[in-house]
Amino acid sequence: GPLSERHLMDVRLGELPAWLATCDISPQGLLGGIQKAWSSYYDKYINVKRGGPAGISLLLAGYCLLSYGWNYQHISKSSFLASV
Repeated sequence: GPLSERHLMDVRLGELPAWLATCDISPQGLLGGIQKAWSSYYDKYINVKRGGPAGISLLLAGYCLLSYGWNYQHISKSSFLASV
């Protein structure tokens, strides 16, 4: 597509000066760019539309590992005493 409609990550290094020249540097243009970037970030990382059992199982596995880490000293001491 046209250079002005490409995202920054789609612009090649040699095309960067020409791409920057097409950007709107007015306060309204900068505000629009910030708003567009925030909306993209929000949709990708915060407002995730995909979900299901994989996310829940990952959360439960993380909780189990964290709980085991918190109780490791207690578990290792009690198992040592049981083996003696």
